Amino acid sequence: MDRAAHPDRRALLAGGLVIATAALAGCSTTSAAPLATSASPEARPTTPAAALARLMDGNKRWVSGDLHHPDRDPNRREFVAQEQEPFGAILSCIDSRVPPELLFDTGLGDLYVMRTGGEAVGPVVTGSVEYGPMTSGTPLVVVLGHQRCGAVEASYKSIRDGKPLPGNLEAIARALRPAYAQAVREGGADPVETMARAQVTLTAANLRSNRDLAPLVGKGSLAVVGAYYSLDTGKVEVLSGAPS
Repeated sequence: MDRAAHPDRRALLAGGLVIATAALAGCSTTSAAPLATSASPEARPTTPAAALARLMDGNKRWVSGDLHHPDRDPNRREFVAQEQEPFGAILSCIDSRVPPELLFDTGLGDLYVMRTGGEAVGPVVTGSVEYGPMTSGTPLVVVLGHQRCGAVEASYKSIRDGKPLPGNLEAIARALRPAYAQAVREGGADPVETMARAQVTLTAANLRSNRDLAPLVGKGSLAVVGAYYSLDTGKVEVLSGAPS
């Protein structure tokens, strides 16, 4: 057989390996490019209205599915490694279906987040909420309740029936008693939903008027907003305190 007309099989295999390796290297370089050319961070909102608009725009993306996933790459991690300057503070429930960073389509270093059952508050929680506005000029606090809140339902039934919740869960029910009282006064077809909304508005009002945050609210550098999240639609509804 003529070896010149028919190249050695080993030579063909070696050549194929070289071509395949080069192709894989090219694919690898292309897929890594977006990380190397990550966009620069979007400017931090500095007013309550701008901060709320940023959050609500993100929530619209969450509802529609057109997510930007901002501030979530190694460049952002490096950018905020030495210091942080979040534009919002969120007090929300511990519910696994209500992660603020996701439903507002935000990222690393954008939000301070406090989560308690039914947005129950006490001195430590209040101090945590105050931290951003009082130390780094965070212009917005959002108290975020949600549909079908288990903590609110359990507290409602416990108070209504006079049966304390087990262990430290009872502390949540005690913290939610003012919301229960308001729900009883208001009535309605779904008292648990009424209580959940009352808990949001009462907590936001208390934070807005406390001795440390009230001066910031008074001069317009801070807004404390009450909001409500629908598990069914993904939409956040502003209930109270929206900045003009």
